[in-house]
This record gives sequence, C-alpha cells and structure tokens, in this order.
Amino acid sequence: MLRSMFSAISGLRAHQTKMDVTGNNIANVNTVGFKSSSTVFQDTLSQIVRAGGAPAEDRGGTNPAQIGLGVKLAAITTNWTNGATQSTGRSTDFMIEGDGFFVTRGAGGEQLFTRAGSFDFDASGRLVTPDGSILQGWVADADGTINPNGPIQDLSVPYGQIVNPSATTSGSLEGNLNAAAPVGAFVQTPTKMFDAQGVEQRVTYTFTKTAANTWSLTVQNNGGAALALTNADGTAFDGTVSFNTAGNMTAPAAGIAFDPAAAGWPGPVAIELGTISQFAGSSEVTAPEQDGYALGSLQSFQLSNDGTIMGVYSNGLRQPLGQLAMAAFNNPSGLEKAGNSSFRVGDNSGVAMIGTAGAGGRGVLSSGALEMSNVDLSEEFTSLIVAQRGFQANSRVITASDEILQDLVNLKR
Repeated sequence: MLRSMFSAISGLRAHQTKMDVTGNNIANVNTVGFKSSSTVFQDTLSQIVRAGGAPAEDRGGTNPAQIGLGVKLAAITTNWTNGATQSTGRSTDFMIEGDGFFVTRGAGGEQLFTRAGSFDFDASGRLVTPDGSILQGWVADADGTINPNGPIQDLSVPYGQIVNPSATTSGSLEGNLNAAAPVGAFVQTPTKMFDAQGVEQRVTYTFTKTAANTWSLTVQNNGGAALALTNADGTAFDGTVSFNTAGNMTAPAAGIAFDPAAAGWPGPVAIELGTISQFAGSSEVTAPEQDGYALGSLQSFQLSNDGTIMGVYSNGLRQPLGQLAMAAFNNPSGLEKAGNSSFRVGDNSGVAMIGTAGAGGRGVLSSGALEMSNVDLSEEFTSLIVAQRGFQANSRVITASDEILQDLVNLKR
C-alpha cells in the first residue's frame, strides 16, 4: 500500500508542475514575444518483483514482473513558433519574422537576447527595452558605411544631427528624344545641384535637334551661360549627340563632364547619358540621380528588412545610421530565462551566432509591428483540464490506499 501512496504523491507533484506551467502560459497570453512552454513526464525506476528468464530447450522464456514507482518531470519544453503580428505604427517597434533574437546589453554589461521588439529612446538617444537594456548593432561611419564584421555596440538615433553639405560630382540623364521631331525642336531639363558650401546651383540641359538622328546638347548655369563640355576622357566635346537607326545612342560613348565654374564648387561634374533613347513619341528627359546635398538635419528613420536603420534628413538625404545585430543558436531551447522577456546563453544552447538579419538562418525584420505571444488559449484550457483530472485521480489513489490500510488494521477487531 505504501508504494501506491508514494507513487500517487509523485503524480500529485508532477501534475502540480504541469498546472504551474499552464498557469504561467495563460498569465503571459498578451506578453510581447512570449513563447509558451509545455511539460513532459516520464516514469521513475521500477521495482523488479520477478526477474525474466531466457528461453531454454525444455521451457519457454519468462518476462520480468516490474512495479513502477511513480512519475517524474522529464522536461519543460519551449514552443518557438512565431506569434501573431500586431501592427502598432510605432517606428521603434521591431518584429522578427522567422528565427533569431535581438541582442541587448543589460545591467552590468551582460549580453542578453530577446524576441520582444518594443523599443524606445532614452535621454541619450539610444534604443532601449522597457527595462533599460540597450539594443546592440553596428554604428555607421560618417559616410554611411557599415561593417557588420566589426564589434557590436549601442545603437542610437541622433535626432537633430547635422550633416554637412556635399558638392555634386556626378549625375545622370535618362528618357527619350522624339525621333519624329522636326529640326529645331528642343527639350529642356532643369535640375539643381549643390556646391561645396551647400548652395543650390541651377543647371539646365537643352537638347536641340539639328538633323536626322542628331541632337545638340548644351548645359547652362544659373545665369544662362553655356558651360564648357568635355568627354569622359577629358577631350573637348562639341555637343553632338548621335543615335543609330535602332534608336540607341552612339555618341558620346561614355558620358560627358562639365566644369560648373561656380565659387566653392570643386572639380568637374560627370554626367551619364547612356540610357537616353530616340524613338518616335514624346520627348521627355529627366535627371533622376545625382549626388551632392545641402546642409540638413536628421528628421526620422526607417528600418529595412536586413535591420539597416536608414536616416531621413531634411535635405532629402537618406543615409544608414546603423544596423541591428541578430543572434541565432543551434539549440534555442537551451537558453536560460533572465526575466523581462530576455534570455542568456545556457550550457546547452550553443554560442550566439551574431550577424545580420536574413542571413545564417536568421529571420528578417519589419518595423511598426510586434510579435505577440504564441500561447494558444484553447490548448492551455485543455491542459488545465488534463492537469486537474490527473491531480484528482492521483489523490483518489491515496484515498483508496488509505481505506485499504484501514481495512487491514480492522482485521484485528
């Protein structure tokens, strides 16, 4: 009788643990980035009442007779499937679509990992979690280049940061010139460039048809004065733009350049013309790309799928500010919970493989959304019923064993 009672006691303890895990899952049904857990039971050692015997020529084999000694908790496993997406519209809310963790620096410099992407700014402009852990990544250089192979550090978005002006040194033209246009027809494309002090300089391109498949290109500055043009190799360019009968440009072969001749604007400006065609139809030439910009300040930022934080400046410049670091593990179930929806490296998790989003098995990122808890309430309520019935059944074993012992004691009367 004592064996049955102690086996039932182990069952009570095991099902109480299952109840604890289920209760924690339900408590975190709305916790951002929470991953539900489940319990796994296994039986304990068994007492052998009769050993088994091997078969012989004159008799068959016998199986061992064993009495189990109860149940024990084998493991508490974590369900790492992605939770539902909740759109928030906040630029500092990030969501991981796939595997991986955000990397943060907690109190005392401890490296932590989390799936909860609800970040905000502190007084220093750093991106932090609600408990103050600092988001980690790679900070861009002054020219916007990022080295994802370097050490990770605190990420920040310096709102109001001033970016110095940059002189225009290159640009491009694209579009179409009407092959059916009469001689003397012209197309003008005005654009703006910047000198080294960030002063806006107006430049106008004019294409004038001079003959079949031939146009003349001139470039004027702010005052309407024509600027000297050169070929890409530095030789003088007479302004003639030629096309073949297929509508493709044949000259100049490698673009042109012009000297802006404005104070504070160093060097020539190289212009690419190769995408201009000549087909019958409307004439429309645009200047879609050019470098150079005026003085500006950081106004906002956007997050790309690979974790790059793209700064948007008041002068129209878009330049990377940094890139979020993400971590992957061979066995994420081996991570140890550190509280505040964070994890730390465990003995069986493997080392953190830190890299960029979308590479090395790490998921991609999206902003303005959060990953919600993956707790399934219908499954958890079913687990509650199973745990409750298991607890009740084991308690009945104790009650029945107690009554049998009472009957045994009453045999003497």
